[in-house]
Amino acid sequence: MAWLRAALLLWLLPLGGGHAVAEEQTVLLVAHADVTTQRLTRDTTRAIFAMRQRTWPNGQAARVFVLPNDHPVHERFVKERLAVYPHQLQLAWDRMVFSGTGQAPDRVRHQAEMLERIATTPGAIGYLEREYLDDRIQVISMD
Repeated sequence: MAWLRAALLLWLLPLGGGHAVAEEQTVLLVAHADVTTQRLTRDTTRAIFAMRQRTWPNGQAARVFVLPNDHPVHERFVKERLAVYPHQLQLAWDRMVFSGTGQAPDRVRHQAEMLERIATTPGAIGYLEREYLDDRIQVISMD
């Protein structure tokens, strides 16, 4: 029985280690420093990124920035934080653009550009890995 316990422990060990790595690579919701909203629900965040809600809860205009659909950080953010798939979000954007009822978010090439655009655009919202954060932007909590 002791060998079974030891084998089970060895089998589960990589799962624990992998969890710590996943925590470090969490993609954070970020905004321009002038945004007064500190917390958003998943539904509100999803509505903002789907371009259905064009303002922050206090009425300030929201300017949405995203990475390319095939960027690993975009894929993680959309799946983990918004609970949708990148292609679903793209379909929503395409529908609005083609019907003339809205526009797609501003696309940036990489996280360094995301940081610069959010830091310099009032009302901006986007997402970054922790290593890209600096004091020019703020992290928005998600419920």
